[in-house]
Amino acid sequence: MSSYREQKKYLELLKKYERNFTRQENDDYKLFVKRDKDDDEFDTVSMKRLKEFHDKYHKSVDTAKYDKFFKKSSDDESNK
Repeated sequence: MSSYREQKKYLELLKKYERNFTRQENDDYKLFVKRDKDDDEFDTVSMKRLKEFHDKYHKSVDTAKYDKFFKKSSDDESNK
């Protein structure tokens, strides 16, 4: 994935968590958004900081806990 597409993805995901940021993080995030609007590709330090925000706030959903609600059709047929 290109760096520019990756930064777009991270900024879009972090938009949901903007209200949870500390004051410093919020200032940094607004700076990232401003730079993104200017179509500026982030340098490695900025991209690292953006990834840290993403890792801190965005927790991926564990889909394994939902497996019990959905049975595969092959399991149903073998039980008959």
